[in-house]
Amino acid sequence: MTDQQPQQQAMPVFNIEKIYVKDLSVEVPNAPSIFLERDQPQMDLQINTQSAPIEEGIYQCILSITISAKIKDKVAFMVELQQGGIFRIQNLPPEALEPALAIGCPNIIFPYAREAVSDAVLKAGFPPLMLQPVNFEVLYMQQQQQQAQAAGQPN
Repeated sequence: MTDQQPQQQAMPVFNIEKIYVKDLSVEVPNAPSIFLERDQPQMDLQINTQSAPIEEGIYQCILSITISAKIKDKVAFMVELQQGGIFRIQNLPPEALEPALAIGCPNIIFPYAREAVSDAVLKAGFPPLMLQPVNFEVLYMQQQQQQAQAAGQPN
């Protein structure tokens, strides 16, 4: 029985402490004339994640989403969102912490960000915008490859 007790104390912990909107901005610079346009807007979507420790075993992850929608040469709307999450992550092997922060946390935060973006676009007077799912694992792997290539190249 005493052999099991240390294992229980070292069990990995991954808890969601809080999900919140850190910053949200919506702009419709060409209102009201933009509402008379009938063409579909062309979307430019940018997604970024960052994470940082808050205290021992507590981390903040921020998912930043910027969407710019244009109709012809006019900006229809712009949405900038920083959706945050606070996570308790403890007893993970060091090599597992970075993927947890770069993949696991954004996967949890993304549905909340998608809802906030859709609501903001709707309240700005446009049809709801449903963001497609994002594969944060692929984004993480691409970032790792870019960092490895940059490290291998002399400056």
